[in-house]
Amino acid sequence: MIKFLDLKKINEQYETEINQAFQTFFKSGWYMLGNSLKVFEQEFAQYCGTRHCIGVANGLDALILILKAYDFEPGSEVIVPANTYIATILSISHSNLKPILVEPDINTYNIDPARIEEKITDKTKAIMVVHLYGQATNMQAINKIAQKHNLKVIEDSAQSHGAVYQGKRAGNLSDASGFSFYPGKNLGALGDGGAVTTNDDKLAEKIRVLRNYGSEIKYKNQYKGINSRLDELQAAILSVKLKNLDNETNNRRKIAEYYLNNIKNNKIVLPMVTARESHVWHLFVIRTENREQLQKYLQEKDIQTMIHYPIAPHKQNAYKEWNHRCLSITEQIHSQVLSLPISPVMNIDEAKVVVDAINNY
Repeated sequence: MIKFLDLKKINEQYETEINQAFQTFFKSGWYMLGNSLKVFEQEFAQYCGTRHCIGVANGLDALILILKAYDFEPGSEVIVPANTYIATILSISHSNLKPILVEPDINTYNIDPARIEEKITDKTKAIMVVHLYGQATNMQAINKIAQKHNLKVIEDSAQSHGAVYQGKRAGNLSDASGFSFYPGKNLGALGDGGAVTTNDDKLAEKIRVLRNYGSEIKYKNQYKGINSRLDELQAAILSVKLKNLDNETNNRRKIAEYYLNNIKNNKIVLPMVTARESHVWHLFVIRTENREQLQKYLQEKDIQTMIHYPIAPHKQNAYKEWNHRCLSITEQIHSQVLSLPISPVMNIDEAKVVVDAINNY
């Protein structure tokens, strides 16, 4: 069986170092907001090239905390890609703001900058972009639009750890960025985790307070905050794994490039890469009109695949008020995409099995 993502094998590489990190954590007697978190925040900020990193409980909270810190007036609008994972949109809804859906570029699957300005109103306060599947969005065009209309730009970098756009990494391409360290991410913890990165000193200070009940000094609450803290153990584990992230990304790129160079089937639409360094291949996503048949065929060949994502956000029951909308590009993507196996521990021999199966389909 070629697994879609073998988390056990990925994490076994770090078993000795993780055990050492656990012993240090366990014997410290300090389990929240301690030195391990401080160290990881410094390391990840340096990795992204930002002045600040604030560790939080998960990626959704990271985005919510950014929006909460900006303190936009309730009902203000935030532009967001229509074809993202629903968490991006939920962060806006949970902040008492209005998500404004914009269709993607069918080739890159990222938000189409050419469609943004027509959605801007006097209520628009921010553009939230998603570096979907691991490929950096066209930030030059988006930042230009934002500057023209005096809007904040927020990155959802949950799938793009280490992606580089015009010399800068994801997380350092906007006013603030939210990351997820869910176990299946390119930089994954052994549980939930997330972070905010930013170069805005005041924003960073406010988010640090907001994540801890709105309290900087115990029992004194400056804001109506939440409880969202990256714990010491997960921070220590992430520090271990961060050191090898670029090596893991390089292996993902080798697998992706093998797929791109060797899949030869006119029923398959391969992903488009804008620049090698801009894509970290969190997912390798193809499109086909006969997705369910192909997925079943590959399963019979002992090849695991996944669908990211089968239902578009505007078609979810959670947003039933949008169900009547027709977002044709988004709906096409959600009905056709299929994610092939890719991971830092996958080898070319396994990729060859996948390629041969697809070419013979």
